[in-house]
Amino acid sequence: MTRRSRRVTTPKTLPSGPVQAMYQPFGILSEDQVEAIHLASLRVLQETGVEIMSPQARRLFVSAGAELDVSNDRIRLAPELVENTIKTCPSSWMMHARNPSRNVPIGDRWLSYCNATTPPFVSGPGIARQPGSLKTFTQAVQLCQSIEQMHFFYGYPVEPQDLPVPTRHLDAYHVLATQSDKAWRAYAMSDMDDALEMARIARGIGWEQFTTEPSVMLNCNTNSPLRIDGQMCDGLIAMSKAGQPVVISAFTMAGAMAPVTMAGALVEQNAECLAGMALTQLANPGAPVVYGAFTSNVDMRSGAVALGTPEYAQASIAGGQLARRYGVPYKSSNVNSSNAPDAQAAYESMNALWATHLGQCNIMAHGIGWLESGLTFSFEKAIIDAEMLRMMQAFMKPMDTSDEALGVEAMARVGPGGHFFDDPMTLERYKTAFWEPGLSDWRPYDAWVEDGGKSATTRAGEAATEILARFVPPAMDPATREELDAYVMRRKEQLI
Repeated sequence: MTRRSRRVTTPKTLPSGPVQAMYQPFGILSEDQVEAIHLASLRVLQETGVEIMSPQARRLFVSAGAELDVSNDRIRLAPELVENTIKTCPSSWMMHARNPSRNVPIGDRWLSYCNATTPPFVSGPGIARQPGSLKTFTQAVQLCQSIEQMHFFYGYPVEPQDLPVPTRHLDAYHVLATQSDKAWRAYAMSDMDDALEMARIARGIGWEQFTTEPSVMLNCNTNSPLRIDGQMCDGLIAMSKAGQPVVISAFTMAGAMAPVTMAGALVEQNAECLAGMALTQLANPGAPVVYGAFTSNVDMRSGAVALGTPEYAQASIAGGQLARRYGVPYKSSNVNSSNAPDAQAAYESMNALWATHLGQCNIMAHGIGWLESGLTFSFEKAIIDAEMLRMMQAFMKPMDTSDEALGVEAMARVGPGGHFFDDPMTLERYKTAFWEPGLSDWRPYDAWVEDGGKSATTRAGEAATEILARFVPPAMDPATREELDAYVMRRKEQLI
């Protein structure tokens, strides 16, 4: 096809594994500045402390030598206790999916992309912004399964609010296990035994093997400032004891839930992450744990969360430096504050994407579909994000500087004033020489207008619709499916 006649179709979803960075990570802090934040964090943990709202978590800390203030459940940690405890945190591991080809390496220079996590609302082509339901949740899972730039599920793409709360997690995990063959994330607000058992059943393995192969992840949000909820602590302990990875995710908004300076917000983020990391190792030395950052600022005029900002980008890169200081994998996010899948959503997300890639995060949460500061999962934005992630993947590939690629012979053949269109080197390489878009429309204006003059958002919506129309669930062993169905049914009878 000529460029003029090329029609934009469904974005490319060719097999795409996690990205491996081929260059040194970018840093905005000097080694002295990183150390200053580290030392300030230790001072916060020793002098101010962290409120731990779980009795069993408090017992673990106290047994390790921490000081407990029983009047407010505040734990104070000596610097040497923190530093010695986190020495057993592993630097990398493999995340195991029920389809081994979907396994994801976590740590080192590997970068994996995930979905927007648990927005209460959903929107898409023909779907006005509305509360999430089992139907739209299932559709979002199917879309994420189909997008190869999304490597595993970082939780529910949208909250299925029409399901009963006591058993909602059972249906949601069942959809994740049957409509996808990628790994997924559990929720501490539900019974960890259900998440662990359903992930084990879906993989078709025994408990002993399961506890040595990370297969399901947990996100432990801190309640900034300086508090960790009881259910989060208990979920963290259960997952760590089972050998499953936990992300300690500090949500520190400068000016609201953290000091108004970005340095102060980073100190608070770091203190909370260190406390959570220490707890995982007290529960099970060597348990996989991820340093999770979510530090940005608020709009000081309205108090609204501001995401995709220059401050967010700085904090994302600095968070990577702190995670590497402790030798653990790093989680950051692709975020924006736009209310629609428009130019604002794209440029704020791209600002975040550059920071997360240059800072070499290992897990990118909210990689596709995030809108409205996390309140909405957008089908169009998921496709737009996938296109941007493809661009970043292409950027991460090392440049070919072989003798032939240097082009000296080609320049000799063409000479001054010539052109390279019919040079042998061009004819040999032109089909794969450059990145090609799956969503962008590069045709001239007249051809674009003749084809309907569709915006990128419209094209993205059409692509999402086409992907869902042709979706086929990944195969699952019938005996595994029967065991999974029976477990859900049995647990519902117990919980209702």
